[in-house]
Amino acid sequence: MTKWEAMRFGALVSVPMMLGNLPFGMIFGSLAVSQGLDPWVPIAMSLFVFAGSAQFVALGLFAVGTPILIVIFTTFIVNLRHLLYSADYMKYVKHLPMSWRAVLAFGLTDETYAATKPYFVNGKLDETTGHWAYLGSVVAFYTMWNLTTIIGVLAGELIPGMSEWGLEFAMVATFLGIITTYLRTSAYWISFAVAGTAALFLYQLPNNLGMLLAALLGVLAGVAVQHLHARLNTTKGDQHA
Repeated sequence: MTKWEAMRFGALVSVPMMLGNLPFGMIFGSLAVSQGLDPWVPIAMSLFVFAGSAQFVALGLFAVGTPILIVIFTTFIVNLRHLLYSADYMKYVKHLPMSWRAVLAFGLTDETYAATKPYFVNGKLDETTGHWAYLGSVVAFYTMWNLTTIIGVLAGELIPGMSEWGLEFAMVATFLGIITTYLRTSAYWISFAVAGTAALFLYQLPNNLGMLLAALLGVLAGVAVQHLHARLNTTKGDQHA
């Protein structure tokens, strides 16, 4: 597989995820305009931030006048999951120069991770072709996200109330599709259950702090279960020794 074939492969396997994101980009652009932001603001966010969930969170917090430090901290917590993605990918890209890794880090999204990771696992992608396929996925998603943001900005100005159509459900469905493929171990299930339950009980907290705390509790629960399993396995190994 040449580098161009690998890039094409990465883009093609990303198409199902991209379809779920099409309404999400448009709703972001239209929502930003409906909240009174200048059109260049959501466009610049998509160009330089390129993080859909963080962009929506920041937009919602700005709309209610949340202090900038809370906005920064909340979006930081929301994106902490990318540390796990990058740690998992490190074994596939550690041979690359820093310039390559910086580009791949900027383009790391839930969808690119979900679309390409299975092919690293099954051997379809390797150290020679993997980063090109990953780049193909990033280029496809980046192009789609920015185009749909622009469409949303234009539509939001021409069609008032577009942000109330409920199109954001497509992104919820996409995230559910991503999550369900990883719900195979108790650590993931516990993390999912704790975060979901906490989000329901803490929903009324101001400045969306409930979401922030729910994410932290979910991560802590998952890590705790993993450490518990590791300790139990070590104990069993010592008993059999």
